[in-house]
Amino acid sequence: MKWHYADDPHLQLVGRTDLSNPKLPRFWAPGVYLMGQFKGDSAFLVVNDEILWGTKHNYITIQFSGEEPVRFQLKTKSDTILLKPGRRLPSHEFIFCKDTESNIGYCEIAGILCEGLLPLKPLPNRKIEFIGNSITCSAGSDASVIPCGKGQWEDQHNAFMGYGPLTARTLKAQWQLTAVSGIGLMHSCCGMTILMPQVFDKISLHNDTIQWDFKRYQPGVVTVCLGQNDGVQDSTLFCSRYIAFLQTLRGHYPEAQIVCLTSPMADSKLNRVQRHYLQSIIATVNKQGDKKVSYYFFKKIYNSSCDFHPDLKEHAMIAKELSAYLRALMKW
Repeated sequence: MKWHYADDPHLQLVGRTDLSNPKLPRFWAPGVYLMGQFKGDSAFLVVNDEILWGTKHNYITIQFSGEEPVRFQLKTKSDTILLKPGRRLPSHEFIFCKDTESNIGYCEIAGILCEGLLPLKPLPNRKIEFIGNSITCSAGSDASVIPCGKGQWEDQHNAFMGYGPLTARTLKAQWQLTAVSGIGLMHSCCGMTILMPQVFDKISLHNDTIQWDFKRYQPGVVTVCLGQNDGVQDSTLFCSRYIAFLQTLRGHYPEAQIVCLTSPMADSKLNRVQRHYLQSIIATVNKQGDKKVSYYFFKKIYNSSCDFHPDLKEHAMIAKELSAYLRALMKW
């Protein structure tokens, strides 16, 4: 077997990553993913875990082509993960995905030990960025192993099966999740002092550190799902802050379609307020000349899982709604 570092040209890594050491890429964001294809029946992937607070281990998902994804928690500072598909084939494609978000700490890809790596098909030209809070992180969605209210907060995270990656895979697109639980546009919950407009240009959003180079990922579509943690605010102030954030996005992504979403878990009162906000916001920016900004209102409330977040079935329903809208919008 031969050792391959993470910067091997046959490996594809997508998401906001710190490449200060390209052989040891570090990433905090949920949904960052690595793809590769190895020769033989098995391989070993080495993943480092920050173990934030001395106890917090990240969850990850591994999926082999044609097989069901497997989600599990890292156990040590440096885990050697056996990649052994159920089918016997000359080679195997795999995807690794970070399921937990930035406030559970970073992961690093140390490398892969295998008989050899084979070239993958080029990544899709289509790219989507999903901006949001805990819903976009897919926090509280997966109670299949540890029920809601049991274990640790991160035990129910499953970014790989969240609405963003599901939508992207449906539309055969790359994805990037720019999301932090509890974050808001002008008011974050739970004692957090950061806001999305403040940290949007960072790699480690929760820590508000490490500048992100927007040239590395230029999405064709950007969705914005904010407002759940803001709650009901002064409409003039909230709308002006939202418009300013859209202008920031346009500065980074001059050609992207930007789609503003209602919060899927908003109660009926907040849902009505958000619809009013977004209609006013989109009308204003369209009138100002930016015609590539629109809104989408989800058809129902999705809040059946932990702390009233969407569960995995509901994430699939959210993705189905959003995929249909984006397919029509982008003619994909």
